[in-house]
Amino acid sequence: MERNEQSSTAARHDDVDPEVRTFLQRMNAGYAAFPGLAQASLPEARRIAETVRAQWVQGGPAMAATTELRVGATHTRIRILRPQHGDASLPALVYLHGGGWTMFSIDTHDRLMREYAGRAGVAVVAVDYSLSPEVKFPRALEETTDVIQWLRAHGAEHGIDAARLAVGGDSAGANLSVASQLRLRESGQPVVSAMLLNYGAYSDRPTPSCTRYDGPDYMLEVEEMHRFWLNYLRDDRDRGDPLAMPLHADLQGLPPAFLAVAECDILADGNQAMAQALRDAGCTVQAHTYAGATHSFLEAMSISTLANRALDDASAWLKERLGA
Repeated sequence: MERNEQSSTAARHDDVDPEVRTFLQRMNAGYAAFPGLAQASLPEARRIAETVRAQWVQGGPAMAATTELRVGATHTRIRILRPQHGDASLPALVYLHGGGWTMFSIDTHDRLMREYAGRAGVAVVAVDYSLSPEVKFPRALEETTDVIQWLRAHGAEHGIDAARLAVGGDSAGANLSVASQLRLRESGQPVVSAMLLNYGAYSDRPTPSCTRYDGPDYMLEVEEMHRFWLNYLRDDRDRGDPLAMPLHADLQGLPPAFLAVAECDILADGNQAMAQALRDAGCTVQAHTYAGATHSFLEAMSISTLANRALDDASAWLKERLGA
């Protein structure tokens, strides 16, 4: 988890955007109110994380309708956020929240998803996939593709145009987004129309950004990410599976992609590598590196100009891709 101390290096020269720095400080202060977090059980740690992040979910666009269902063969819980009244079918973004496959929920990311719905004029389908380590790879991936298949069969009943679907997510959710399209392609099913990928975790291999942006001055730390991979994977053999590590997959035939890359993130190099790998595979790619942004910076949209610019960039791209 984030820590509450600031290093002397950051005090001398802080490369994080000032508004994003305020977001980090407030987030860290929230965690500091729970001094037993380091020794807490995983269910308690999740409860604390939900509490700390609650302030960042407030406000934002009001939805015309919000519907929760359990769908598909895996009975996965979804939340359909519809920004507009009326009977017209809307394109949809299937969204996978971050949290290292271990933390967070569709509640911690509710405002982020409502922002996409409101700004892009699309329905957003939030996927409450099963968390690790209670379940391991590939369960969350199976649930993701199952939801997409369910939408193709039943989306029209809920005002969704199944011919205009995108998939997206942040961090672990971006991993699941790319892997879901690989899985669909491998099973002979069509991929969706677009991928929205926010500071994703695509490989566990160390890169220079892992060293440069590690530590308590930034949002995500190397040791924390290491624990997330251990929680998600069944054993080391999964590290060779491209559905777990999509950076190392054959990416041909995948949908056009928008990548939001946070400059001050241990995952920054991996995101740049994913953008290039997609281009090399013949995919249409729009990648934006946001200077001064850290991991999770999009959640700061209530106070951050940078987060709002990134949301506007992605929403405009999504609207164009889906014809919203």
